Amino acid sequence: MTYEQLSIEGVWLLTPRVFGDERGYFMETFKADEFCRNIGDVTFIQDNESQSSHGVVRGLHYQAGDRAQAKLVRVTEGRILDVIVDLRKKSPTFGQHLAIELSDVNKHQMFIPRGFAHGFAVLSDTARFQYKVDNVYDPSAERTLLFNDADLGIVWPVDNRLMTVSQKDLNGVRFNDLADLF
Repeated sequence: MTYEQLSIEGVWLLTPRVFGDERGYFMETFKADEFCRNIGDVTFIQDNESQSSHGVVRGLHYQAGDRAQAKLVRVTEGRILDVIVDLRKKSPTFGQHLAIELSDVNKHQMFIPRGFAHGFAVLSDTARFQYKVDNVYDPSAERTLLFNDADLGIVWPVDNRLMTVSQKDLNGVRFNDLADLF
């Protein structure tokens, strides 16, 4: 596995070594000791999976306070644009976003530390998204940042007319109105 520090501090791109032949392929997707040596001591407690269709936009979600979650995300089927927004007030990249394509072809994973809003747009017919978290889900701590807030400048690569967005995500809070920052 290779570990590449991205342009926002604490965010990493992980690329597994893939061993393939005529039968298919094999790869290690997570090794706790290697992860700890390269990124730090994060104890993941739960794995989650979602499946979505083309044009679905999910997010931008985060959990506030001591319910914040670090995530290790990847796509096992299809292709998405994965987007994070830095909500750490003291960070030099506060308010900036980063967008990375994750797919079953490139097999990239992204580590997102606590203090970020996260979302994605599905670019393929369907996508299966898997992620590890280091804290339990708490509905009372869940927050939604408005995915298309012009102040964020995120370019979603899905035509607005083809987007499928939940009511919760359509009612997200604008960045300048956020109260629960890190």
